[in-house]
Amino acid sequence: MREFGLPPLAEPLQSGGLAESVYEAAWKRPGTPALARRDEPGGEVWHEVSAAGFRDEVVELAKGLVAEGIGFGDPVAVMARTRYEWTLFAYALWSVGARVVPVYPTSSAEQVRWILADSGAVAIVVEHEDHAMTVGAVCDTLPALRRIWQLDAGCVRWLGEHGEGVPAVLVEQRRWEVEPQSVAVVAYTSGTTGPPKGCLITHANLAAECDTLLAGYGSLFAPPGQRPSVLAFLPMSHIYGLMIAVCALRGGVLLGHQPDLSPGALLPALATFRPTIVLAVPYIFEKVLQGARRAAEQAGKAQVFDRAADVAVRWAEAVERHAVEGGPGPGPLLRAAHSAFERMVYGRIRGALGGRVHYTVSGGSPLSRDLALLFAGAGLTIYDGYGLTETTAAVTAQPRGRVRFGTVGRALPGCAVRIAPDGEVLVRGSTIFAGYHANPAANQAVWRHGGWMATGDVGRLDPDGYLTITGRKKDIIITSSGKSVAPLVLEERLRAHPFVSQCVVIGDNRPFIAALITLDPETVQFGSAMSERDLRAQLQRAVSVANAVVSRAESIRAFRVLPQEFSVANGLLTPSLKLRRDAILREYAEQIESIYASSPRGNGGLPGDP
Repeated sequence: MREFGLPPLAEPLQSGGLAESVYEAAWKRPGTPALARRDEPGGEVWHEVSAAGFRDEVVELAKGLVAEGIGFGDPVAVMARTRYEWTLFAYALWSVGARVVPVYPTSSAEQVRWILADSGAVAIVVEHEDHAMTVGAVCDTLPALRRIWQLDAGCVRWLGEHGEGVPAVLVEQRRWEVEPQSVAVVAYTSGTTGPPKGCLITHANLAAECDTLLAGYGSLFAPPGQRPSVLAFLPMSHIYGLMIAVCALRGGVLLGHQPDLSPGALLPALATFRPTIVLAVPYIFEKVLQGARRAAEQAGKAQVFDRAADVAVRWAEAVERHAVEGGPGPGPLLRAAHSAFERMVYGRIRGALGGRVHYTVSGGSPLSRDLALLFAGAGLTIYDGYGLTETTAAVTAQPRGRVRFGTVGRALPGCAVRIAPDGEVLVRGSTIFAGYHANPAANQAVWRHGGWMATGDVGRLDPDGYLTITGRKKDIIITSSGKSVAPLVLEERLRAHPFVSQCVVIGDNRPFIAALITLDPETVQFGSAMSERDLRAQLQRAVSVANAVVSRAESIRAFRVLPQEFSVANGLLTPSLKLRRDAILREYAEQIESIYASSPRGNGGLPGDP
C-alpha cells in the first residue's frame, strides 16, 4: 500500500481560538475541578483548581499582559519547565490574541538569542534567575524584546496587580478577534542540524489534534465511573507536551504538572497524583522497566522478573495474533503462567505509574515492538503514535483495540499518509502546520504537489494502512560497499538490554557497521561486582540479539562503550531527547577511528574493549 487516510472524526474549529474552552468550561461547569497543583515543589498533596477558578486566574493575568502592552499577534516566549504557570500563561496569551513561543529551559544563550530574534518576541517569561541571566546575556542584540518576567520572582502576582485597572471587557474583545487560522504557537524544531525553524501552529491545528484524540480515544482516558486525569511531565516547550495540556483542558481531564521527569522525581509524583492515563516517550517506559527489574534484582528475583517478562511478551503476541489473524490466543499453560506473575511482577510495573493506569500513549520517537509487547502483557497497552512539530504532534496512532506492535498505527481521522517512491513518509491533513516562520526556502523544500508535507522519515505501509518507521532519511547509513542500513532497528534492540542506556549505530562510508554504547549508570552501579570480562560478554550478547533482526551485511561487527551518557547538557541530545548524531560523531571521532583501525572484517569482527 502506498497511501492511507481516514475522514475527519471531529468537527473543525468554527470560530474563536483555544482559550474559548477555558471560558466555556467555567460557564457550563464552574465548580468542576480542571487542574490540580501542589503548594510546594515535590509535595505529596494536590489541591484542585475549579474551572471557574482557573478562568479567573487567566483573565487576571491577561489583564496584566494588556497593561504591559502586549498586543494582538505579538510573539511572547515562555522558557520554563512543565509547571502550572506555563499553562496559565499560554491561556492568558491566547486570551489576548498573542502568539506563544516555547523555549526549552535548557537552551543555551545562543539558542535563546536565535529563537527570540527569529520570532520577533516582544517579551519572555522565564522560570528563575539562571534563565533571566541567559536572556540578559543576549538581550542587547534583541531590539524587539521589551519585557522579561520571572516566575520564581512572583511575576504572576505582579502582573495581576499591574492589570487591576484594565477592564475585563478589553480581554474579551481581544479574545473575540482570534480566529481558527490565527497562529497560536511558533514552535521551534529541535535543530538536530542547522538552526531551529519556527513552525507556525494555528489554533485550528491544535484544536483538530486534541479533538480528534478525545473523540477517538476518549474511552482510554479512564475506566467507566472514574474521573480522567493526566500528569503532564513532558516539556511543554515541545508540541507533544503542550498538546497534552491543551487536550486535558479541552476534554475536561484533570490536569497536573510535574517539572522534573527524572525517574527519582517523576515516579513519586505519579504515585501521589495517580493519573488514569500516561502520555510519555519511549525513554520513560524504558526507565520504568529498568527500575522494576533493578528492584527485582535487589530482592534476588531477577530470574523471576526475566521469566515474567518473557511470558508477558508471548502472551501479548498470542493476543495480537488472535486479534489480527484469528489465532487461538494464549494457551492454557501460558494463561496459567501469566496469572501467576500478575501479582508478583505485572501489578508492580503498573503500580510504578500510579496504579490506576491501564492505557498509555507513546510518541516522540518510535517505540520498540518488544517493549510494547512486554507492557501489553503486563496489563498496560501502549498506544504508539507518530508525528512531528510540523504535524502538531500525532498524525498517526494505533487504532483503539487494534494495536499492531512495532508499527505507529494508522493515519488519524482527518489525516492521510503516503509513501513516496524513495520511501519517504508524506502526510497531509487538518493538523499540518501553516508553514515555517520567515523561511521561504524551508517552506519550498517541505511541500509536495497536492498539499503533501515531506517528513524526512522513511517508512512503509502494510496492506491495512499501518505505518512502520524505519529511520530518518538523512540518517540512512551507506557503507563503503554501497549497503544501505537504517540504524533505528539496531539501536532499539540494543537499548532493550538493562545495561545499555543509549547507542548510536555508525558506518557511513565505512567497511562495516559498528556501535557507540553508553551504559545505564544505576544498573551498572548495582552490578559493580561484575568483572570487565562479564560486562563485555553481556554487551556482546546484546549486540548478537540486535544482529538477529538484520542481514549479515547490516549487522554490528564492533562496538565501543563511551565514558558518559548522551544528554541535553553535553549537547548530544536535543531537548526532546533525540540523538544529535552529527555532534556525537564529532565528539567521539577518535573512538570511531580506533574501531575501524583495530577491528577485523572477517567472521563478524571482534567487539571493541568496553
